Amino acid sequence: METLRLKDNSTHIKNAFHPVKGIVERIADKTLDQLEKYGIFVFPDSVKNAEDLTKDQMILKSSNNCYELGNVMGFLGYKNERLTIESRFTKNQQDYFLQYMLEKVMHVPNVLDLNTTANQDNRLFNLLLFMLPYYLKKAMRKGILKTYINRKYNDANPTGTVDIARHIKENTPFIGNIAHTKRELSYDNNLMELIRHTIEFIKHRPNGHVLLGKVRNEVHSVHDVTNGYSPREKAKILQLNKKKLITHAYYHEYRDLQKLCIMILEHEKHQFGSGNRRVHGIFFDGAWLWEEYINTLIEDKFYHPMNKGGKGAQRLFSTDSSQIGLIYPDFISKDDENCIIADTKYKPIGNIGNKDYLQVLAYMFRFDAKKGYYIYPDKNGTVDLQMKLNQSSTYEKNVAERGDVEVTKCGLKIPQDAESYEDFVVKMEESKRCLCLKF
Repeated sequence: METLRLKDNSTHIKNAFHPVKGIVERIADKTLDQLEKYGIFVFPDSVKNAEDLTKDQMILKSSNNCYELGNVMGFLGYKNERLTIESRFTKNQQDYFLQYMLEKVMHVPNVLDLNTTANQDNRLFNLLLFMLPYYLKKAMRKGILKTYINRKYNDANPTGTVDIARHIKENTPFIGNIAHTKRELSYDNNLMELIRHTIEFIKHRPNGHVLLGKVRNEVHSVHDVTNGYSPREKAKILQLNKKKLITHAYYHEYRDLQKLCIMILEHEKHQFGSGNRRVHGIFFDGAWLWEEYINTLIEDKFYHPMNKGGKGAQRLFSTDSSQIGLIYPDFISKDDENCIIADTKYKPIGNIGNKDYLQVLAYMFRFDAKKGYYIYPDKNGTVDLQMKLNQSSTYEKNVAERGDVEVTKCGLKIPQDAESYEDFVVKMEESKRCLCLKF
């Protein structure tokens, strides 16, 4: 097995990728949008609406004699090659930070041991399985998906399109029935059948019932509507869903779930079939994971607008007829009288500047906030940097700081010397406590 482990947002000479040259040939200079169509799972799916992760971003981008890695972490496999991209905020070989965020944000347990290279395909597969409850619950918050399907009937009350060939075959000699096809809305459709097949597969996995117990009500709902379920139809249902993905923007959560189910059932086929001849893998937007993790720490004191989900949209301006200037601050404090704006940045303290400053100041001005924060992962134990807003101009040579408006770069310390994952968790708890005291 040829393996290569790298950090996100790093640059390496092309020769360093020789152990995984098959993977490189298939993913280099291809956008995330293109790779998703090839079967690589990128989370969250809505890259088209993300600020930090765009559909044009690449996992590997050529730059002279080097490859530049983007803002994603994850795992790729092709034949006997394995590429792992870890968080740049860990110094050692054990990327406990990614595991920790997955556990806290998506409730993926540490039993996966993502850092072990042996039998990594099985660990990737387990990761997909443990993500299903998160996706299923999220999708079914919008209710059970209802789509149009074509149903075949053979009775004396034709209401759809007459099927001549089937009518001749089934109704000769004629006894009064007419073979016809009718297009109608139904809960028992190809996607719900796909979800049912995936659930049934997970049930027979070790600890499958425990995993599905987290979404017991959702599983029961899927069972109730898939009356046409048949284990023998798995391959057919899988192919139908691969040919027709959900495209409606309102149901993007179901599109995420659909793609995950396809990956699980496809991976099962490759594991027990003829072997995987195509590149496969899963990637996570580091900026999204970091933002959602911080939300778990401060959600009791802050509102959390979500641009990827279109929730909590704010507007900069009002006109005579409308509200314009759509914005999504990461966090707006619930204390309206002493408003605070907080912005998460999955980047080192030295990389926060320029447009980052303008963005937060615009949010602060809009919500009349006197305090702003950048919350970033800190691997060096850096002291918080408090910045006072200037007033006046260099032309008048009277620039001075304002005493009432300040922005602070505030790091959450990421442990670098943990001896085990359990030790890392203990040290992260202390880092969390120190951060929360600042708000």
